[in-house]
Amino acid sequence: MAKRKPRVSLDLDYSPRLPKQKGTPIGCIGSGFIMADCHLPAYRAAGFNPVAIASRTPEHAAAVAERHDLRAYETVDELLSVENIEVIDVAVPPDVQLEVIREIVRHKSHIRGVLAQKPLGMDYAEAKEIVRLCKRGGIVLGVNQNMRYDQSIRACRCLLDRGYLGEPVFASIDMRAIPHWMPWQKRLGWVTLRTMSIHHLDSFRFLFGDPVRVFASVREDPRTSKDFKHADGICLYILEYANGFRASAWDDVWAGPAREGAESDIYIRWRVEGIDGMAKGTIGWPEYPNPTPSTLDFTTNQRPGYWLQPRWREVWFPDAFAGTMAQLLCAIEDDTEPEISGRDNLKTMALVDACYLSVKEHRAVRVSEITRG
Repeated sequence: MAKRKPRVSLDLDYSPRLPKQKGTPIGCIGSGFIMADCHLPAYRAAGFNPVAIASRTPEHAAAVAERHDLRAYETVDELLSVENIEVIDVAVPPDVQLEVIREIVRHKSHIRGVLAQKPLGMDYAEAKEIVRLCKRGGIVLGVNQNMRYDQSIRACRCLLDRGYLGEPVFASIDMRAIPHWMPWQKRLGWVTLRTMSIHHLDSFRFLFGDPVRVFASVREDPRTSKDFKHADGICLYILEYANGFRASAWDDVWAGPAREGAESDIYIRWRVEGIDGMAKGTIGWPEYPNPTPSTLDFTTNQRPGYWLQPRWREVWFPDAFAGTMAQLLCAIEDDTEPEISGRDNLKTMALVDACYLSVKEHRAVRVSEITRG
């Protein structure tokens, strides 16, 4: 009698786990696009309870408060003094994040958790200090590495966990997209590695674990260089793992002269090849603000002869932002570490710093060179 093939299910586990109690009062620091158009809509849709907002520009905070039915405070200190606020959502530029965290820790008596925007500070050293401050203050720290909650990335993790793809052999991300750069990037001289590539590096870690070393190469983006000088426009990098697995990404933020009159070819595509199967997908983010779900197609030896194509209606921006807050609320509820804890995110920050060192010294860099410092 022929051995039956194991059942392959299209019912993939791509949704975040939500807390049992959704009413925890959340105070928001920062009133830019990512807070107003991503965090707050996602929190409302998930049934979470944001109640207050403050930012360095009080009139911006007041406008976002009116739009999302929050109470606006003139200063961050005033917001942090409200004793019924238990969780703080921090969405500020990375060069001011450490000082904001210091101020939060000074109000630690009633604050149980912090969700910090990526990147976690300016570099690995600042991220390490943020983690130390929160630990010393007894505050649970989660990080908003939201691509881990993109539906296609989370579904791919489910494929790997179920063994549909077998042992991973090679993975790649190919981004040809033109992001909208934030004003703070101009003063910092950053473009891609700490803003876009950090998503891809963290997703590789989420799917495959931690690499041993990385080789990175960059050049300026011709379009952005007309506006401000930067060191990391178009970024290419290769991750080497101890078991022979390799991952690579092309983060092309030039993407051809699509803004200068030529036709455009904009996309983000990813691919994972395993011993027993293969998955490929698209990320819908480049179509924002048009809601475009990411996609996943996969084939496996467990169901030969087919490309399987699960689909969903949720999108990365803004739906995935419910997941990053949910993992923090669940950790507080369960007295555990968040899925994306500050301690875990140190490894992503170290990987980003390793990319910068690789670029500077034109060589492959072991991640341990950053973490042992």
